[in-house]
Amino acid sequence: MSEQETKKRDSSASTTAEEAVSKRARSSTSSTGLRTRWTFDDPSTEMEWNEISTVQVDISATKCDGLLSDVDADLFLLGVCGGDDDDKNSEIREFDQKVLHGQLQLVMSENQKTFKDGAKMGASTPTLRTIVKGSSKKYSLFGLGSGFAKAKDIDPVAAYQLGSAVAAKCISEKGIARCALVLPFLGDISFVEKFCSAFYTDLYVDNRYRSGDNVQNPTQNLLSVTLHCYDIEGMPGKDSLSNAVETGKMFAKGQILTKDIVNAPHNMINSVGMANVAKRIATEFPNTMQVQILGVEECEKHGMGAYLGVARGSETPPQFIHLTYKDPTSSSATPMKLGIVGKGVMFDTGGYNIKTSMMELMKFDCGGGAAVLGAALAIAQVQPKGVEVHFIVPACENMINAKAYVPSDVLTASNGKTIEIINTDAEGRLTLADALVYADKHVGCERIIELSTLTGSALVALGKQICAVFSQDDALAKQLKYASKSSAEKSWRMPLAQEYNEELESIIADIKNCGSRYGGAITAGLFLQNFVENKPFAHIDIAGPVWSDKFGATGYGVKLISEWILSHVTK
Repeated sequence: MSEQETKKRDSSASTTAEEAVSKRARSSTSSTGLRTRWTFDDPSTEMEWNEISTVQVDISATKCDGLLSDVDADLFLLGVCGGDDDDKNSEIREFDQKVLHGQLQLVMSENQKTFKDGAKMGASTPTLRTIVKGSSKKYSLFGLGSGFAKAKDIDPVAAYQLGSAVAAKCISEKGIARCALVLPFLGDISFVEKFCSAFYTDLYVDNRYRSGDNVQNPTQNLLSVTLHCYDIEGMPGKDSLSNAVETGKMFAKGQILTKDIVNAPHNMINSVGMANVAKRIATEFPNTMQVQILGVEECEKHGMGAYLGVARGSETPPQFIHLTYKDPTSSSATPMKLGIVGKGVMFDTGGYNIKTSMMELMKFDCGGGAAVLGAALAIAQVQPKGVEVHFIVPACENMINAKAYVPSDVLTASNGKTIEIINTDAEGRLTLADALVYADKHVGCERIIELSTLTGSALVALGKQICAVFSQDDALAKQLKYASKSSAEKSWRMPLAQEYNEELESIIADIKNCGSRYGGAITAGLFLQNFVENKPFAHIDIAGPVWSDKFGATGYGVKLISEWILSHVTK
């Protein structure tokens, strides 16, 4: 064979091999059934979604007696109230004495340090396994705190805590099929919604990137959880209870989507993948949601120089996401227009001011945008009345290449403000600047809130469980405080000290993109104030609570956003 023929054969073989590898990459699936959606040359365009758990939550509208003779379950969580009103626990004591011969009282006395009279919500005793009427049963005393002993108007935090605690107990108890949660009374419809929202959210398991024995299914045998009550007086009807369970699941689906986005690595979701998540929401709910994706040309027409400046270094093009919710039943010609803006930096290297630590966590820098899309999914299902909601996410990546912006560049935002770049790792506020102008000027939103993982300073100030709220509008700050309490997503209002604006003064431009290291969360909020004019506006820094080192993405922000939207609903 000639040298030329040999080269031709080798080249052909090489091409065939590359095509085969490419074909395998495009069609391969893991043991979890997930398709690989990227190749050497092509970035991912779709993100897999996890489904909500199939475990059924039921509410028994029939009063259960003190011996629980009609309750079909293999795990019983017996709710015990804390506080001074011990009468609430009389049914449990009767059951323990007549059926279990005082075994639960013995277990409780042996575990006083971790379980003392149900004083702490979700505290539980070790599980007691015994034979009752020929069947093996498990029993555990389950703390309800003092709220249940005081009134039927239960604190929403308690409802969320109870849902999470029941989910954790079901996960820890292996092999059970039916769980019964026994309560002194139920509470209202809101209690059921919040309980189910927390329960289904906390059953979340992300197996998209696991295979073989690493796949987790902690509740694979669990079929149902049923809430039973001793006191059913004033309990809502069966249909209302079923609707409340479904509503809770709707909010859980929004949180699960948010967890999926934040947990997904950058090679599985980027700006294009984020835009396709928004498109899928609009496709699945065409009666309530409309979507518009602005590409580079449209963003240039809007003059979005700050947003596009950040996006220049990325492999994938920027995708400016605008989802609109409209109530299909509304007869109002001018519904309240609400704007929800979320930071959508899908991965943040820091740019040329490259990060020297924690870069592996920077997939969560889209946490604000993920919460916005999660809330959009929830609101699309719940369909609140009398509001028009605009969900806006400027999606891009902060990467490094020959086109990427560098320190000392001057970018021009869509309201004409020029911005001197001091640090390319203060990129999120640049993308949000143009998004806020869009929500304010182009859409005409009457009230605007924005969520972002914006500063480490907020994390240092408030830790990992509390978000920072910055607003000059007292009424809006009060609304968000109420939404925070109702959603059990903790927040704290921070100052917007106007004298700190000196930190943002530039020698050559209108403003700098960051100040000194001190008061960084405040100067970030002050920077964003330049891009909303005479409208109630709040900046919410969720850098702390968006991520758990133990569990990964928390889904934080979906409930806060949703509760704020629902506070504007017309009756």
